[in-house]
Amino acid sequence: MDRQPRLRADALRNRERIVAAAREALVEHGAETSLDEIARRAGVGNATLYRHFADRRELIHHVTLSVMARIADRAEAAQAEEPDAFQALRRFVHAAADERIGALCPLLAEGIDKGHPEQIEVRDRLESAVEALLSAARATGQLRGDVAIGDLMVAITQLTRPLPDTGCVNFDRFVHRHLQLLLDGLMAPARSELPGTAATLDDLRRASRSTACGTPV
Repeated sequence: MDRQPRLRADALRNRERIVAAAREALVEHGAETSLDEIARRAGVGNATLYRHFADRRELIHHVTLSVMARIADRAEAAQAEEPDAFQALRRFVHAAADERIGALCPLLAEGIDKGHPEQIEVRDRLESAVEALLSAARATGQLRGDVAIGDLMVAITQLTRPLPDTGCVNFDRFVHRHLQLLLDGLMAPARSELPGTAATLDDLRRASRSTACGTPV
């Protein structure tokens, strides 16, 4: 795989600031956010932004890489640091919500090349990390057996989509409350039988090709 050339420390800091600013702006305003606004938020000039990213599509590509890598980091840290398997899953779910994946997932459907080697690499890493959390919770008998990674990612994605016309103001107090309800529903023993079958990631990818409902994996 082609790798980006190594950047000087100051250039790397600028690049990281641009990606962070773009993530915030894209969450708030969507894919049509002005690049001028992103540069302003990052505290750099437009010329600096374009030195790092040739166009909007390239910038969105790197934002999605950053978000998925951060979510994978959270999943791996939860599993490594939490002695209880279901608590590790709880920690990951709330951390993934803090990354605003529901607001960002339309970018995955519209703004990037999903077959790009960098996208495949980080997606596979994220998938493996989340699958490991689910497998551990299932092995201890704490996770109900009729749910799969697709079910979890759809639920997180939907619960972290901002309500229409509300922006993101005070959204966390609703998101984390509802995620707790979701997590309680994932615990074994199950209180009811779920309709249909557990959703795999292949199911989600097939669905995302026909709709704008992209998912981080």
